[in-house]
Amino acid sequence: MKIWTVANQKGGVGKTTTAVALGGLLAQRGERVLLLDLDPHGSLSVYFGLHPEELEDSAYTLFEQGPSTLSITSILQPSGYPGMTLLPSATALATLERRFGASEGMGLVVKNALGKLARRFDHAIIDCPPVLGVLMVNAMVAADLLIIPVQTEFLALKGLEQMLRTLQMIGRSRGEPLPWLILPTMYDKRTRASVQSLWTLRDDHGERVWRKGIPVDTRLRDASKQGLPPSWVEPQLRSVPAYRRLLGELLAAEESGDAAAPPPQAAQRR
Repeated sequence: MKIWTVANQKGGVGKTTTAVALGGLLAQRGERVLLLDLDPHGSLSVYFGLHPEELEDSAYTLFEQGPSTLSITSILQPSGYPGMTLLPSATALATLERRFGASEGMGLVVKNALGKLARRFDHAIIDCPPVLGVLMVNAMVAADLLIIPVQTEFLALKGLEQMLRTLQMIGRSRGEPLPWLILPTMYDKRTRASVQSLWTLRDDHGERVWRKGIPVDTRLRDASKQGLPPSWVEPQLRSVPAYRRLLGELLAAEESGDAAAPPPQAAQRR
């Protein structure tokens, strides 16, 4: 099982949308996909009709009981779509720092839990809260690849600096670098601010930036209201072809054994 973590320390940049979009496309290819919601707000869970404040078992249970004593399959929930399974969030995840933050081994809970599910799924995609803490650390320690959605606007670029410092810290903790890819999101080629932000990303980070970007797509709201993965309502959604291209490159990199993020060449300014 390959594990992709979708994270950024700035909210509203398209983390949950990216997790759902990639998960839906993988499932349509016949993959067995686990979507893991580690955000106490539970946007990924709510997307599929589950309410974090009402669930008896959730991602919080992993930390409360520990993966060594827990039957992890008991907390999995169907997404309602073939090939997609959800490990939902709980609002109680917001209390982890206070209750368990200093406990030994807390940074390895998700990694150990997913290890027990490795034969059941082909890919796991983790959606993170937009804050550095035990949840983000768990998601990054467990990951084979970190996808960092970055909205193409100035303030989001400033937030990326924090995320990259966190990435360096996690790499030291892991004892090896974590492969990563910056995913430009909400790109609007009609606005100068969006175009300049994308240029800045490419200038600063080169091949670590996915060359295409995800276009701004107001119809994604309609998909989320219906609880549908974006690719299930194509062709109305402009973002789906971009996510499909991204997925193709991610899978090609995996098949080639390239541990790093896909190596697209930075596009020329136009």
